Amino acid sequence: MALLFSYGTLQQENVQMSTFGRLLQGQSDELPGFEPSLVRHHANVTFNGRHDSRVSGTVFEVTDAELAAADQYEQAAGYKRIAATLASGKKAWVYVDARSAPG
Repeated sequence: MALLFSYGTLQQENVQMSTFGRLLQGQSDELPGFEPSLVRHHANVTFNGRHDSRVSGTVFEVTDAELAAADQYEQAAGYKRIAATLASGKKAWVYVDARSAPG
């Protein structure tokens, strides 16, 4: 099982049902070092490296197959999956705009 952090549409029940075929159970968490942004009319986050910047969202436990399904879903919007450490200390995958991903 993998952890997936969502600050956007993957938190919505209809998106979860169409992407994963089930509703996910999650916990609130935050993504430090990022700020909310808008990319091509989609909610997104931009890395700024500031410790006082945080984006609120939900962390979900997903299978590898569900993570692959999320990759397909997010790829259409030009998102890239990166590893991040959440405010809770958990390591999770998160999708960011491929052009603004930290190097």
